[in-house]
Amino acid sequence: MNELLVYIADDHAIVVDGLMEILKSAAGIRVLGTAANGEELLRLMSNRRADLVIMDINMPKMNGIQCTERIKKDYPATKVIILTMYPERSYISQLIKAGADGCLLKSRGSLDLIEAIERIKTSRSYFDRIQDFAEKEEHPAVNLSDREIEIIRLMVLGLTSADIAERLFLSEHTVKTHKKNIYRKIKINSAAELTTFAMNNQLLN
Repeated sequence: MNELLVYIADDHAIVVDGLMEILKSAAGIRVLGTAANGEELLRLMSNRRADLVIMDINMPKMNGIQCTERIKKDYPATKVIILTMYPERSYISQLIKAGADGCLLKSRGSLDLIEAIERIKTSRSYFDRIQDFAEKEEHPAVNLSDREIEIIRLMVLGLTSADIAERLFLSEHTVKTHKKNIYRKIKINSAAELTTFAMNNQLLN
């Protein structure tokens, strides 16, 4: 039986490493390569097509939904499993419209991923876990105030808390409080994640 050739696309190295370990333990699967965003993945696909792509929904430059649409247009035989950390059911209809073959929450275990792969190998879809997705859930960006979005834009530009305070005529303590609230609301822990979040949610326009 031929090996299942797979690409992994996720902008978090620790996630990629975890997926690599899971797939190494599965028989009949070979990872051809990894990408940090949709554009990199498409370049890999142009050199050698994979049977399956396992891809994050939120990535810089080109997100998982946009990339799925391109893959299904250019390589219709390639299967796509989308991973997401946000359990929003509104994503499901977008993914199905884009042509994704399956979707899985990142909080699920390795056995769920292998089950999804086995299902998709036989030309069936894997949306079995949509009960894990909320019917209606506000995206984190919706909960940000105008001031917080303004501070995010300045943070992404590399300004320090002191610089932002001077620019916005605020105290440095106030800016630091806003930054803590931003990180708490959108559930991130680093400047790199903040930049990715801002790009994915068009906060830099």
